[in-house]
Order: sequence, then structure tokens, then C-alpha cells
Amino acid sequence: MSRNLRGLSSRRGLNDSLYESITGTSPGADKPSDERLMAVAGEFMTGHAAVLSASSFYDFLQPSHHEKKVFMCDGTACLTSGKSEKVRRSLREKYAENEIGVITCLGHCHSNDAVLVNGEIRLCGSNDQPGTMRVSSNADMPALLTPTGEVRQYYSLAGRWIGLGEAALTELEISGLRGRGGAGFPFHVKVRTSRDATSDRKYVVCNGDEGDPGAFSDKWLLEERPHAVLFGMLMTGIITGADTGVVYIRGEYPLAVKRVREAVRQLEEAGIDTGKNGDAVTRFRFHVVEGSGAYICGEETSLLNSIEGLRPEVRTRPPFPAVYGLFGKPTVLSNVETFANIHYILEEGGAAWAAMGTVKSPGTKLVSLDGAFNKPGLLEVKMGTPLRTVIDEMGGGTRYPVKAFQIGGPLGGLVPASRIDDLTLDFESFAMEGFLLGHAGIVSVPEDFPVIKLLEHLFEFTKKESCGKCFPCRLGSARGLELLSGAAGKGEQIDSRLFDDLLETMQLGSLCALGGGLPLPVKNALNYFSDELKDYFTAKEA
Repeated sequence: MSRNLRGLSSRRGLNDSLYESITGTSPGADKPSDERLMAVAGEFMTGHAAVLSASSFYDFLQPSHHEKKVFMCDGTACLTSGKSEKVRRSLREKYAENEIGVITCLGHCHSNDAVLVNGEIRLCGSNDQPGTMRVSSNADMPALLTPTGEVRQYYSLAGRWIGLGEAALTELEISGLRGRGGAGFPFHVKVRTSRDATSDRKYVVCNGDEGDPGAFSDKWLLEERPHAVLFGMLMTGIITGADTGVVYIRGEYPLAVKRVREAVRQLEEAGIDTGKNGDAVTRFRFHVVEGSGAYICGEETSLLNSIEGLRPEVRTRPPFPAVYGLFGKPTVLSNVETFANIHYILEEGGAAWAAMGTVKSPGTKLVSLDGAFNKPGLLEVKMGTPLRTVIDEMGGGTRYPVKAFQIGGPLGGLVPASRIDDLTLDFESFAMEGFLLGHAGIVSVPEDFPVIKLLEHLFEFTKKESCGKCFPCRLGSARGLELLSGAAGKGEQIDSRLFDDLLETMQLGSLCALGGGLPLPVKNALNYFSDELKDYFTAKEA
């Protein structure tokens, strides 16, 4: 069924897409009514149920969302900061309680006081937009924080690589660039696989649906360095033979959507030639797609389904996107930070970029520091840097006692403060010690913040954001939340063996990292904070 719907959607392509017709996210479009959705089904020759199913998936399209006038963030960083109630009290001075909604997350984890009103991010209690965020690096030549400069000059590098696709791919391989979205998969493997695939059409897709509470690096790049991202996509297209790039940006980042659209317009007005097919010049076209509120769209196959106008549930793999991706065509799909590194690699050389990191984790990594730090904001850190250096020197330490750091988003490991000296900032160190670097967003857990409350929050987040396709995630998150809420709020004890079975089922049986990744921080908590949690669980049999 999905392949049939995908085929129907592909007939109209991206310029008149099923997704934007359903969601009304194209510039100037009205939000869809039931009558309009029925008309869309007819226009695309697809079933009413398929269109209604896709529309009902997104938070922004829910009637309850439209009734709200202002949205506050309920992400992990805002929760642990203790500022949420203060923000809500401030909003109550102007709005009724039923006019205040919540969003996860607005990407201002460094300040914990941002709200969304009238499609713009504002500081709580003010009409002012957020100011400049602190950024810094411990790299001698930052690959990502350096301004891109004049557009034509910046993109002139692409012209030097036209016709040298294999050489460019070799530089990417030498660099050892690994996906910065969390999985750390070798980027050159995706590019080579897509390049070698036989197809009449290929795509490049940038996953800008960064939804991990605590991470705002992609948001900053899209807002402040959009041309770095677009250049990386363009070069990927030159190497693979793709002529179309899609930037999918979460709707919770309205300024990022605006800035990337402006950058695309600048490219189009400059008329920069972006590729050659024999003697003919082929213009690489960009499409900016605005998300409609769904964390799961950060999962690559869910994102592809979303662009196609299908219900954005996770696909089973294989086939992988590099072979069967957008509209069933070979697609290189990677995240914002990954693409943003390509200009530096092709200008300075893959070896120079790799030398800034370790053998297995080359290059630099953007790290997001939440509002608990004395120097909150964004860091570009050389891979292999001691975590203690990142937290105490680059971040200035925390403003109050912290007992743990959740690193890598809601599915990332929970690192107790006592283990900081055992870790360096790279994929291998974190994995070897039983944690996950992931997106490298760092959320601080205060000394007085109950771990049981954090676990309840993580299960609630997973339950809310599950696409529902697989039972282990959909039912497991609901059952886990039920158990933890009973323990935290009603004094009920959780059967330890039952809970362990639940975690194992989610880890082994879930289709993607949402349900499959949640057990990691939970197990970390049970291991390192057993004394604090022991009264909430039955004793395990010897």
C-alpha cells in the first residue's frame, strides 16, 4: 500500500506536493479543513483515509493546537532547570490557562525561557526576540563556527570539483566524516551507495528535524550558517548525480525555516551553476519543507514518508534510503551538521579535518550546553577532548550542584557526575562506558531533581512521540509510564523483573531508536542511582 501511495505522490513531485497540500505549510497556504482534505485526496487520486491518516498525525494540525495562543517548552532541559513554573506564571498574566500550550522543544535550552507566539520565538514576558547565543571552539580552525562570507565566493569551491566526483568522494572518505545526527554512520558509504545505484532520479535530503530536547546545534547552523548546509547538499548532489535537494526543518524552528528559504533565494538569484551532465548545465534545485510537529520525523524513514505526504511512520529496513529513499529513488539522507562540514573538508582536505579528532571519531562536534552552565550555548569541540574540559573549562562549570548529565537527547545515556573524568567526547569512549554521544546536547540534572521524575518524563515523551507502528514502542512506553507514574505519585512499587522485561522488549523489538533507545538512560539510572530509586522497585531475587 505504501508503495502505491508513494507512486501517486511522486506524480506531482515537490513543487505541488501532497504533504504541503495536506498540511498547508507552503508559504501563504491556509490550514486545511476536512473539506479541503477530501479535495486533496481527489486531486492526488488517493484514498480519503490515507489523507486523513497523515493529517491527524501532526501536533500542529490538531484542533487543540489551534485553540492555543502561546506555547511554552516542556523539554527536558526546561523541566530540570526549574524555570517552567515561572514561565507559566508569567504567561498567565496575559493568557488564560486554556490558551497556553506546550511544545517539545523550542531549541532554547541555553536560556529555558522562550515561548512561541504568532509563529515567532519570544522571550517569556517580553516582545523581544532572543539575543545572540554564546558560541566558542577549542579548534584552531573551526570548521563550523567560521562565517561563510560572500555567497559567490563561498560556492566557487563547488565549481572546482565539478567533473571530479570521485576525487571529492575520496576526500570525504579520507576525512572519516560520520553522521552527526547521533548514529555516527560513515557518510562516504551513503554517498558511494547512492552514486553507484542505477536510477533515473536521485535526491539529497537534509534532516533538519532536530527534536532532541537539549540539542540546538542544527537550529543554530540553519539560522546562522545556512549556506554551509546548502553547499554540503549541493556537493553531495554533484558527486551522486542528484539534481534535487530537500531541507526538512521542524516547524518549531520558524526562524530556521525563514533563514534557509532566504539562503535558497540568494542562490537562485545569483544563478550559480551547480552541476554538469555532459555538456549541459543542470541546476541543482532546493526545496524547503516545514515540519508540522512530530518528533518521530527526525527518524530518517519517517521523514521520507512525511515529505511524500504519507503517514510518517517508520519504514522497515532494508532497503535503506541510499538505495530506496524519497519517492523510492536513491537518496543520500543525513543531518544538518554532517552536510555543514563538507565545505571545510573539500577546501582544507579530508586529512586536515580528520586530524582535529581521533582515529575512529575524526573532526569536530557541536555540543549544546543547557542553561545550568555558567557559559551556556554552543561549542565546536575537537573529538577526543576530555569531557571534564568541555564541562568545567569550556562550559565554565554549572551554576548549581548537578548529579548527572543526560547527553545525546532523551534517548541518550545518563552520565553521573562521578563518571565525567572517565569519558572523552567521541563515539567510542561513550559507547565503551555504556553511554551514547548522540547529538551531544548536554542536559544537567540538579542534585535535588528526583531521578524517578526524570524517568517518568522520558517515558511520557516516548509515549507522546511514538509513531505507533510497532507494539514494543507504542505499548511499552505507555506501560512504562503507567508503572513510573504509579510509583512516583501513588507510592506503588514496580516489579523489578517485570520492568526489566519491559526494557528488554523495547530495546530488542522496536523498529527504530525511539523505543529501542529509551532503555539506555533508564538502565543507567537504575545502575548509578539505585539507592535513590530502591524504594520505588521491588527487590530483585538473588
